[in-house]
Amino acid sequence: MRELLEPAAVDVVLPVLDEREAIPWVLERMPEGYRAIVVDNGSSDGSAEVAARLGARVVAESRRGFGAACYAGLAAATAPVVAFMDCDASLDPADLPGVCGPVLDGEADLVLGARDAEAGAQPLRNRLANRYLARQVRRGFGVPLTDLGPMRAARREALLGLGMADRRSGWPLEMVLRAGSAGWRIAERPVPYRARTGKSKVTGTLGGTLRAVKDMRAQLARFKAGQG
Repeated sequence: MRELLEPAAVDVVLPVLDEREAIPWVLERMPEGYRAIVVDNGSSDGSAEVAARLGARVVAESRRGFGAACYAGLAAATAPVVAFMDCDASLDPADLPGVCGPVLDGEADLVLGARDAEAGAQPLRNRLANRYLARQVRRGFGVPLTDLGPMRAARREALLGLGMADRRSGWPLEMVLRAGSAGWRIAERPVPYRARTGKSKVTGTLGGTLRAVKDMRAQLARFKAGQG
């Protein structure tokens, strides 16, 4: 039986860069006991103001980069468990309990939401890049993953102890590699994945996808060389 926790059992870090159209839908679907921390990474469309008006805690991170925004949210969190997810309406906060549950119950140390994408939700280049990276993680590090999904959860103190250094697109992979190296119990839970609202600033273009893959390949190379 799950231990009863304080209302803010989970802090949910939502990196944001010009997502004002998606923010209301995401925040209104946040489950009870899950507190949104919107990390504004330099938006020019009023995203921070929209999030604050809807009751989210807003943290400003001027240093551009997905990892920089995630780390700022992690540093601001106070709940025992921290979840991360995109704030573009591609993921439903209602699915967070399924991902966070094994961490809250002590059954896993890191849980990733394996995306079950609807037709057209992921460009082919993104699917291929993700499969390549997941395969490299399985073969090279023995971590049984099928997807490096953006919805994930772990305990806050343990995450801070990993010492993650990447502040760009390599952050999600570095988390998995450091957790695997530390002997964490890593699990997956399926989550639906929808077409996002608006255009992705990272993987919405071929150049952005290539930069993300470059950052992640650098992480793989570093850990294979024993420098992680």
